[in-house]
Order: sequence, then C-alpha cells, then structure tokens
Amino acid sequence: MPVRYVSVEDAIRRGGLRMVVVGDVPSPWGEAAKGILHIKGIDWVAVRLAYDSEPLKEWAGQRSGPVAVHEDERPRDGWAEILLLAERLAPTPSLLPADAAERALAFGLAHEICGENGLGWARRLQLAHAGLQNAGGFPVRVSQYLAKKYGYHGPATGVAASVRVAELLDMLAARLKTQHQAGSRYYVGDALTAVDIYSATFMALFAPLPAEHCAMAAATRAAFATRDAQTEAALDPILLAHRDRTYATHLELPLSL
Repeated sequence: MPVRYVSVEDAIRRGGLRMVVVGDVPSPWGEAAKGILHIKGIDWVAVRLAYDSEPLKEWAGQRSGPVAVHEDERPRDGWAEILLLAERLAPTPSLLPADAAERALAFGLAHEICGENGLGWARRLQLAHAGLQNAGGFPVRVSQYLAKKYGYHGPATGVAASVRVAELLDMLAARLKTQHQAGSRYYVGDALTAVDIYSATFMALFAPLPAEHCAMAAATRAAFATRDAQTEAALDPILLAHRDRTYATHLELPLSL
C-alpha cells in the first residue's frame, strides 16, 4: 500500500506510530525505515519534513528525517533506534538474527552503511564536495548545507570521502560474493535482515531506481548518479542486483515520496 501522509497538525494530534520523512527525495534512511515498517506490517502514518514548521520541530525535536514517534514516547531518529522500535512493535518477522554473533555482525554491517562515517555519510560528503567543485553532485546551496552538517573541511575531506566510499562498496560486494558462494542471497545467514534493506535503499545514492519506480526531480537524479572513476570501479553489479532482488521480493514499488 502507498504510504499515508498526514498534516503536521494531524500527526501531532493522533496516536499510534507517526514518522517524519523527507519528501520528494528517496532519502535512504527514510526509505529503509519505510521498508522495515512495511515488511513488519506495522500501521503508521507519515508527515513530510517541513523545515519552516516550528510545531514539527518542537514535536520531533529537530528539523530532519526520519524521526519516528510512537504514542507519547520520545522521538527516535537514529537508524538503530527506529529498527529496534519496529522490532519491539512487531517481533515477527524479525529483521535481526536470533544468533548473538550473527546479530552483532548485522549491526556492524548496518552501521557501516547507515552510521557516522558510513556509506551514506561518506557519500553525502562526496556529493557535497563535487557540488562545491562544480563537478556534478548536489547544487551549491545543498552542498554548503551538507558540508556543514557532515563535517566538510575542504577538498581533502572530499578525497577522503571518496576513498571511504570505495572501501565500503568493496566490502559490501565482497560480503555478498562470500554469501553467494555459501548458497545465500542475503548479507547475514539465510534470511532477510535489516542489512539487506539498508543496502538496497542506500544504492539510491549511486544509481537511483528508474523513474517508473521512483519519481524524482531530474536535477536530483543527476546529482545522485554522479560517480567518479574510483566509485564507478567499486560499484560492483552484485550490489545493484541485490538491490533489485530485494525490492522485487520484499519491498514496495513505486516509492511513495
């Protein structure tokens, strides 16, 4: 089912689970959270992030997304916090392995995709750097905003971000290849975990889904598709094949932005 969007006022007023999401852009953190809720069958409503809404900022505690608020509990904005909330609200199907070692592996891989200095973080720095250097990437205004938010300190930061992106893409591709050799199509064990969802949604930062599955502004699509030679070499086809299979088998299309 398409995501149900409500107004800021309605979101604040109603109970249940509500989540602030970035509108009109396939933000991978938000799309991953949507996917987790979809797979678990959790009832929820979305409210698009409005940067100029003071009531939304006061309620959610920030001007960002995704932020999940369940009933009158505190807002949860971290990828792990949102995942663990979903696991509590709907323990089955679990998106974390039962085995303790495999659970730790899943959290480690997820952090390398979603966390600070992870794939999404480094990729945003990389695209901000490209925008500031007039070499594709985000528009200058967006690049300046992201540069401040993610700790950009000049061209050396952009170079380091590109190295980090390539390292992480190589690591993820190697993990999938090892799993394939063991007879599994998933990152951890033999079943879908949150890691598969994160990997699938974060590929939007390198190769957005086709327009019929993801309607987005042409300029944004072009920015996301900016890839230097190092990134191009590291973007192994196995990562995009995994993305396509995960969407076809487990997630909803088209995206509800």
